[in-house]
Amino acid sequence: MSLHTDVRPLGLSEHEKGVILVVAATLAWSASGIYSRLLSIDAWTTIAWRSLFGGLFLLIPSFFLEGGLSRKQWASIFHPSGIAMIACQTFCQACFIGALYTTSVANVAVIYATAPFIAALLGWVLLKERVGSRTMIAGGACLLGVIIIVASSIGGGTGFGDLLALGMTASFALIIVIPRISPGVPSLPPTIVSAFLTLAIFSPFGSVGSIDTYNWVVLAAFGATNFSIALVLFLAGARRMPPAEAALIGTMEIVLTPFWVWLFFAEQPPLATLLGGAVIVAAVVWHTAGDLRSSRRALAKG
Repeated sequence: MSLHTDVRPLGLSEHEKGVILVVAATLAWSASGIYSRLLSIDAWTTIAWRSLFGGLFLLIPSFFLEGGLSRKQWASIFHPSGIAMIACQTFCQACFIGALYTTSVANVAVIYATAPFIAALLGWVLLKERVGSRTMIAGGACLLGVIIIVASSIGGGTGFGDLLALGMTASFALIIVIPRISPGVPSLPPTIVSAFLTLAIFSPFGSVGSIDTYNWVVLAAFGATNFSIALVLFLAGARRMPPAEAALIGTMEIVLTPFWVWLFFAEQPPLATLLGGAVIVAAVVWHTAGDLRSSRRALAKG
């Protein structure tokens, strides 16, 4: 008598690899608050030199992964959409660091979580794309959450930082929409160019002489992991799973980013941020979970 058992072959499936890569990217992105609190230099200097390291580490995959970028792809930076991407990326990076320096990490994280819904609104305005009722409901809930957070900041010293976080979120939403306007324009070359443009614009306002060895190491790690490696990991992982699932995993960043800062630096989010953030997180999870169910039903039918 012989026994037959189903033994799973060694190794991970493509989907499992994708989950690991997206989780790793989310963890890298969630470390932004830790880096900003470890640094002891001014915001202008951080904006400039973090971007330098981010651009340098993105050059590696641009030359070596999948044969590297072609001359035609690099030329896309002169396309109107490429120029718009560069401008939005540069503005987004500056607002991101500025917000981390002038408001709580929790405020930055939960306001940033509204980007997909702002992108949906921009898609409706610019591309006449239909916005589903579920997206409108989730977007309205996110708007309510942002109003709770920003209203509590009035007179509290973090209002400017919250506005920077909104500026970062709106510019990132444009970064999401621009590739749909010009699908043939690659995103990586404008991202790399924006990193070096950010350095050129903001380094005169900073003080490179104030950067000691400790801060150089933190800046290099900030740019390499949070700017470059996280992006490469996410793109590699997202190709191996449904977009809705990747987005759902990415929502962990909303919770993890302020959690790390609370854990290591005892930065307690204000009550209004906890309330508004709970509304935003619930809306994002509800919306992306619905997308995931829809994509699985579509795959089952196919």
